[in-house]
Amino acid sequence: MILHALKEYYDRKAADPDSGIAPPGWEWKELPFLIVIDSVGKPIAIEDTREEVLVGKKKQKRAKRFLVPQAVKRTASGYPNILWDNPEYTLGVFSDKKKADGKKDDSATNHASFIEKTRSLNLSSDAGVAAVFNFLDCSNKVDDLANFPEWSEILKDAPFLSFRLQGEKEPVFRSSAVVAALSAKAVSERGSGFCLVSGNDEPAELTHPAIKGVRDANGTGANIVGFNSPAFCSHGHEQGANAPVGKTAAFAYTTALNSLLGKDSRQRMLVGDATTVFWAAKADDFENQVANIFGEPPKDDPDRLVNAVKSLYRATETGIFVTDTDDTRFYVLGLSPNTARLAIRFWHTGTVAEMAGRFRAHFDAIDICHGPNEPEYLSLWRLLVSIAQQGKSENIPPHIAGDTMRAILTGLPYPASLFQAVIIRVKAERTVSYPRAALIKAYLNRTSNKEEIHVSLDPENTNIGYRLGRLFAALERIQEAANPGINATIRDRFYAAASGTPVTVFGNLLRLKNHHLAKLENPGYRVNLEKLLGEIFSGISDFPAHLSLEDQGRFAIGYYHQRQSFFTKNAAQQGE
Repeated sequence: MILHALKEYYDRKAADPDSGIAPPGWEWKELPFLIVIDSVGKPIAIEDTREEVLVGKKKQKRAKRFLVPQAVKRTASGYPNILWDNPEYTLGVFSDKKKADGKKDDSATNHASFIEKTRSLNLSSDAGVAAVFNFLDCSNKVDDLANFPEWSEILKDAPFLSFRLQGEKEPVFRSSAVVAALSAKAVSERGSGFCLVSGNDEPAELTHPAIKGVRDANGTGANIVGFNSPAFCSHGHEQGANAPVGKTAAFAYTTALNSLLGKDSRQRMLVGDATTVFWAAKADDFENQVANIFGEPPKDDPDRLVNAVKSLYRATETGIFVTDTDDTRFYVLGLSPNTARLAIRFWHTGTVAEMAGRFRAHFDAIDICHGPNEPEYLSLWRLLVSIAQQGKSENIPPHIAGDTMRAILTGLPYPASLFQAVIIRVKAERTVSYPRAALIKAYLNRTSNKEEIHVSLDPENTNIGYRLGRLFAALERIQEAANPGINATIRDRFYAAASGTPVTVFGNLLRLKNHHLAKLENPGYRVNLEKLLGEIFSGISDFPAHLSLEDQGRFAIGYYHQRQSFFTKNAAQQGE
């Protein structure tokens, strides 16, 4: 199903001449340098294709992308690409980078294989290819190149290189003769067989093209389908013949996935350790909005998330990018690194209308009051990082991230592991932050299948956990009012005990409360605080010895709601 959906996506993109997706036998690749040669093969210059681009607030150099002949899948030395490769193949130069890594010097052998593959094209009648032949035959070509200022970077970084004939705009591999020859070669390689993806008769691709762009995966690429050990094979089949995917389908699904995972793709985002991509069965603006809806907005466009979510809510009114009647199939695929393979973290399909409804339901679930300087909507990254140790994204538990995304996509209750992680972080850091409160509310309401927790303070909620959380917030407020500028409050010392074993701390806190109230100089404010305590106490008959984990969550929400209520009242008074 996954491979079939990806092949359909490729076919859809390939039918659009403006989509830019690579045709069979080709792929997009960044080539930092082009060796410019004249008609007799003499190097004239080294063209630096890199340009400065703004990434966040920093400028970085980024090489130009070219449509190059599809890269070979290397498992050993001696497998060159056609008319482009690293310096070891194109020039027979062993780079400083490989020397530092202690790699074996196979540059002579690899360069010889590059020359042999170039000659096997039998295109000496093409001016560009003939010039490359002449360049490769020249014994002092490396000495000539060493005179150019770009040479030191080539030696240092071992970037991909290719050739451009002087006076031509495109590299040699984009000449009409080379393009025609490689296209004809791709057609001639087709034969008989059976493809499990397309159902067509064609030979199986024994080793599928590498998939790149999955975070923390093998730098040279990894595979979803692969049989690299006899233990994985059966019935005498070798490699990909064990699950035959035709050459055409293998190229299509890997090219589609590499396109979705590309640096400039608007259809990818990170969910924990899972690099997630999404696409529709036919062209739909919704597939370009999902990353904006869930992703953390960039610093140069902080309103991107807010605008995307508002558009999601207004879609049925404005028809901006989705309607509730859109039955276009929509796919979400989460991939995680697993050595040379990729693990499927989650896979979900549905219609655009179903997905849009579940996304809205998610934002309804996490909607909770917050300060004026807090973002109106929370990205998935901001929610997940709130449960990570030290607030670092690399510490987000992978299984929790995947299970949370699955809950959003299916509309099912949020995972208990997510709720438990929130409670652990709240107790460890003694902080009920906006994202944590949003997650607790979402979990409790979906688990109970009702709106048990409201967006803001609910004086009618008589749950003992919620009431005790409100009481704890009120006692902390009294302490702060009596001791302006205090550095540590009762929250810093007693939050974990108050939320887990209330009977052990609340008696002492209430005695301290009397001392703090007596210090208040404003009698009206003191009376208001005492009235608040009376209202909260009206729902408390006794202090329990223990609170269940769910009630500890309600304690956190009660505390958070009451604190937000204090801040709201203060802001209103200052506004008056």
